[in-house]
Amino acid sequence: MRRRTFTALLAAAPTLAMAAPSVRIRPGDDPAHWAPLTPHKWAFGHGQVVMTERGEAPEGPRRPYEYAIVRQGPDFGRLRCTAEVRIDEPVTRDDRDVVLIFGYRSPTRFYYAHLSQDNTIYPHNGLFVVVDADRVRIDDQWDGTTGAPPAIDDTDWHHVLLDHDPATGRIAVHLDGSPEPLLTATDTRLPGGRAGFGSFDNHGRIRELTLTGRPA
Repeated sequence: MRRRTFTALLAAAPTLAMAAPSVRIRPGDDPAHWAPLTPHKWAFGHGQVVMTERGEAPEGPRRPYEYAIVRQGPDFGRLRCTAEVRIDEPVTRDDRDVVLIFGYRSPTRFYYAHLSQDNTIYPHNGLFVVVDADRVRIDDQWDGTTGAPPAIDDTDWHHVLLDHDPATGRIAVHLDGSPEPLLTATDTRLPGGRAGFGSFDNHGRIRELTLTGRPA
């Protein structure tokens, strides 16, 4: 009976590739782990990353005004993002929002989840993609006049879970432990990337951010 060594087995299957191991990142409140668009608009400490004031509309495509991207760790392919977020604007503003950014490739190529207390106009409370042009709404819940139920209508902390699988394009956002997603979409325009937090034109904060997935 012929015996084959482990080395010989490897040589016989040179195209076999191991799946990339899962990576978990917890950037915390360390400013070295974050890359804000406008550093003076951000504060880091007490376990929180805080956008202290509204951003300004950038030149080019219509997209979130201000955000900070996690620079720690790799670009992600398949990703699970969990965090607690809060909107700091008073509830008297109907357009209050924070955004979770994912699949970030550049300032004009990324996805974001817009979490708002308003669900009655196109840019509010949905899933969006920016690909070198004005953001496009992609969530299944938007029917042309109304979207998913408002995600955040107070100044409390809310737990968010976001799953993104670039291979299938599936995106799902769950709020406050609900087994049913608040927002869903399918889109394959971007192959994954980095994650971040910010707001379209308001301000808020994030804590307990955990990014788990496989490098892109």
